Amino acid sequence: MLGRRAASQELVELGERIRERRTELCLSQEALAEKAEISANTVSRIEGGQMSMGIGTFIKLVKALDTDAGSLLGLPPISEEKRYRDMCYHVSHLRAAEQEIVMRTVEVLVENLRRER
Repeated sequence: MLGRRAASQELVELGERIRERRTELCLSQEALAEKAEISANTVSRIEGGQMSMGIGTFIKLVKALDTDAGSLLGLPPISEEKRYRDMCYHVSHLRAAEQEIVMRTVEVLVENLRRER
């Protein structure tokens, strides 16, 4: 029984975060439903914590709410340092020629940003 309560509380909290983001965007439930291509009844039930959703519906809501999945799930934002480490990791796994393209692109961007200051 405790497991169900915990799951129910997580659904309620997820629904609250979805509602908060929807209201930040000044969207009605109907407008969000239309953007996400789901029914308004589904939006209402999700926001009320009355139903779980599949990954497809969740992705549609993330896109319609112009946010990231982590924020809707209540995860802390990724630190800038972690973003840099992750980017370096991904670049380091590219082919040498692709790494060179990335490095040249970043160098040009940084130089242009410095000029604009």
